Amino acid sequence: MKKEKQELLIKGMQYVMLIAVLAFSLILPAYGVRRQSRESAADEIVQAGSEENSGGENKKKGTIVLDAGHGGRDPGVSGASGIDEKTLNLIYAKKLETLLVQAGYRVVQTRDSEEGLYDEDASNKKAQDMQRRCAVIEEEQPLLTVSIHQNSYPQDASVCGPQVFYYEHSAEGEKLAACIQNSLNEQLEPPRKLTSKSNSTYYILKRSASTTVIVECGFLTNPEEETKLQDETYQNRAASAICDGILEYLQDSR
Repeated sequence: MKKEKQELLIKGMQYVMLIAVLAFSLILPAYGVRRQSRESAADEIVQAGSEENSGGENKKKGTIVLDAGHGGRDPGVSGASGIDEKTLNLIYAKKLETLLVQAGYRVVQTRDSEEGLYDEDASNKKAQDMQRRCAVIEEEQPLLTVSIHQNSYPQDASVCGPQVFYYEHSAEGEKLAACIQNSLNEQLEPPRKLTSKSNSTYYILKRSASTTVIVECGFLTNPEEETKLQDETYQNRAASAICDGILEYLQDSR
């Protein structure tokens, strides 16, 4: 009788083990499928995020080249306070870049430091500098190019106000210059509102491979304007006005 009970117990345990094996054989594949599904879903989320970021870059509205005039051994004009044009040009160009990037455009600067675009052993540093600026523009093939400068008129220190120049044979340059000039006049309210002006001699206007204008932010030879041009609040207003003029031109050009 005792032996029979032991045999029944052994058979019962075998039966339980058999059921457990069968259960695991059914559960494990399902778990594997669910796990694989979760991992696939996670991969899809990561991939989607990557594609979204890439898509954000692809959705940029286009490239704009900003050219901070002068640099390195070429300071440009200097104010009575000792401020150099090259320094102010870079400040304005960087502020303008920030605004244009926020508006969805890719921005390329011809220079992003105080240095010029020439080799120290170049026989004609100015010529090489200008050629390399134009080479950047040609390589980028931008929607437009804006060269930032500060003006000077030693013959009459009372002359002041921003002014935009365009190549005389460029209809699009004339349109862009007018948009920026109007925006500067409206937002900065200079004592005398200048008009945009054609030019046939400025190198970057003649040799540029894109619609290009030169923005003279103001006159360093005018004491009051020299002070304004160094004021950050005024710099922000001027950069905003230039940006608005650019955006107006691009909107009208669509």
